[in-house]
Formats: sequence, C-alpha cells, structure tokens
Amino acid sequence: MTDTLSSWLTTDAPASRRQAVLGNLYRGGTAILRNPTALVGLIIVALLLLAAVFAPLLSTYSPIAQDLPNRLAPPSPAHWFGTDELGRDILARTLFGARVTLTIVALVSIVVAPIGLAVGTVAGYAGGWVDAVLMRITDVFLAFPRLVLALAFAAALGPGIENAVIAISLTAWPAYARIARSETLAIAQSDFIQAAVLQGASTWRILFRHIVPLCLSSVIVRLTLDMAGIILTAAGLGFLGLGAQPPTAEWGAMVSSGRDVILDQWWVATIPGLAIFIVSLGFNLLGDGLRDVFDPKSA
Repeated sequence: MTDTLSSWLTTDAPASRRQAVLGNLYRGGTAILRNPTALVGLIIVALLLLAAVFAPLLSTYSPIAQDLPNRLAPPSPAHWFGTDELGRDILARTLFGARVTLTIVALVSIVVAPIGLAVGTVAGYAGGWVDAVLMRITDVFLAFPRLVLALAFAAALGPGIENAVIAISLTAWPAYARIARSETLAIAQSDFIQAAVLQGASTWRILFRHIVPLCLSSVIVRLTLDMAGIILTAAGLGFLGLGAQPPTAEWGAMVSSGRDVILDQWWVATIPGLAIFIVSLGFNLLGDGLRDVFDPKSA
C-alpha cells in the first residue's frame, strides 16, 4: 500500500494537476526530512507552534496575574523560570509571548510576500518605465536601515501590535520585490512564455498562471530566512515600548523589563532573550534547509 502510494506520488508522468501538486509536496517533504539543517529548524519551529497553541496547558499560571510577595523569585519547582519584577511567572509569559511573536510573523508574512511578489513580477515582466518607477520606489525603502525605518514608522503610527505589523511590513517587502523581479526577468525569456504569448494569452494570465508560481519557491525561502529578522525587529520595537503594550506578554518587552536587574536577577531578561535566539536560529536553519532543497546547487 505504502509503496503503491509512493510510486503514484513520485511518477514522472502525473495524470492530473492534483497528482502533480501532491507529488511535488511529497518530494519536498521527503527532501526536508533528509536534510539535517532543515529538519532541526523544522523541529524548533514545530515546538514553537506547539508551545503557542498549548500555552494554557503547559503552565498553570496566568501570564498577567501579579504576585508581588514573590517578585523576582529565582527559578524553583514552583516557578521553573522564576518570576519578574511584578511576581508574574516567566515561563507562562514566555509561552504566551510565543503567540504574540507568531501573530506578528504571520501577519507580516501575509502582507509582504504578496506585495513584493506583485511588484517584482509586474516590474520584471512589463519593463520600461514601469520597471524603472517600481524599482526606484523599492530602492528608496532599501536605502534606509530596516530597523531604523521600522522605528520611524512605529513612532509615527503609535505603539501597538497592529502598528508594529504595519511598520515591519513597510520595511520588509522590497527584498521580495527584488527577488521576484530577478526571477521574472529570467523566466520571461523562456520558450514556454513565448509560446503562451503567441497563443494569445493575456499579460495577467501569463503572470498569475506561469510566472508567479515559478517565483514562489525563491520567495518562500527568502520569507523563511527573513522570519528571524522579523522576530528581531518585533522584539526591538517591543524593547523600546513600540510593540505589544503591557500587560501583554511579549519577548522584547520582557527583555526590556529585566535589563535593570540583569546582574542580580539574570533570569528575567535571559529567558525571553534565549527564546528569541532559539526561535530565530530555528527559522534560519529551516530557511537554509529549504534553500538547499529547492536549489541543490547552492548546497
């Protein structure tokens, strides 16, 4: 049964589009499992997802409930990662902080990937003045350091998760536009694109049915690698008070609240800092592995 299913998914001559899509997913999943770097990154990201989903089950404490008599308590059987300056359990706040981090990453990804893909493919395929205008706009955003530009947007928009997502999105999309444009310039010269043009296919049909799907793999790899940067930028905004607002648990804000006591009560800032480091490492490893899977020549 298993051998038959495997043969059906890996056949070189799929009988339908559905079989071809499932076959590509199967081969991609198998390649990821065989790639140690991608596998380690996938495990870390999967653990992050599980921690966010099952946060109420993994900790018996509320992430916002204060317990002033037990403020700044060191790690113990009662509080595995200790408590902060208001007596809140750091394990609970770290687990619930994963939800905020994943929310920001997901919302930013939903925004920047389509915008960058649309701008890049249109610029690469249209060429001429359209390409020049879109790429000069892209260059304006790329000219500023990403964190500095995100801080400027966040300061102008005001603190909050929604505004932090908007600020990060406004600074992240240009990289995807550049990648999509370079991919489109190469794909547009392919014989099958010229054949589609001769058959009378419209520009939008060529873009959405032929060029965009071929650009997705590069954009996905870039997005996975960029998630670490998104997390660090979100943590930076939270550290400066421009991200999630108290009493919401957010890793950057947790590090900020623990910086005054880092020498004596090291666990207050170290635990969320380690969470940021491990999750960023996981996304980087997953992105490197996906790059090797999609482009074996880069390995």
